[in-house]
Amino acid sequence: MFQSVNRYLAEAGLDDPVVCYQGAVVADPRTGTFLRHVPIPRELAVEAIAAVEGEGFHLNCYVDDELYVGEVTPEARAYADFQHLDIHAVGSLREWLERDPTKLVAVGEPTALDGLEIRMKERFSRRMYISKSLPYFLEFAHPDVTKASGMDFLAERLGVTPDQTVGFGDGENDVELLEWAGYAVAVANAHERVLAVADLVCPRASEQGVAQVLEAYLDSRR
Repeated sequence: MFQSVNRYLAEAGLDDPVVCYQGAVVADPRTGTFLRHVPIPRELAVEAIAAVEGEGFHLNCYVDDELYVGEVTPEARAYADFQHLDIHAVGSLREWLERDPTKLVAVGEPTALDGLEIRMKERFSRRMYISKSLPYFLEFAHPDVTKASGMDFLAERLGVTPDQTVGFGDGENDVELLEWAGYAVAVANAHERVLAVADLVCPRASEQGVAQVLEAYLDSRR
């Protein structure tokens, strides 16, 4: 979410455009405006909500950079606390939803979500992009949305080509980004699909592997 990442941008003193929502949004921190926004069509979102809730999973719905849920469950609380977010409980999401949401996220136990991912990909096929971000989050987006599509939009805006970029990743939803980037780096604790497409594997996230790569590059330019 833009509101989630914006606090880190402010702390770091950065005001460059940022890719959010797994590529569905590119936002300008200086104005708070969305330079790119590719939401899920409402009817498709309602179908996905029914499918996920029908299997007993908690679902988050994102509209206007706010988090909406049917009811405040332990899963909703865990996600909101992790991201430092306010929760808006609206009752039935299917009845409440009147606009195209930016994304949907199913929250649950990792192994159970693995099974849900398989079934949802079979059901929605090319109609939605579905991927795990973290083991307990299964994300649903417009089929044209990936981190790669968000970065491609931003790179074109900045006059940068993919071969001039370095991509870093760890989660399953980083695969497309690393395939797009000119040079792909995975942290050592990355998902196996990310490791398979990486040009370089750096130390784990807990060892600040990304920072180590960036610092090594900057040192080489001196």
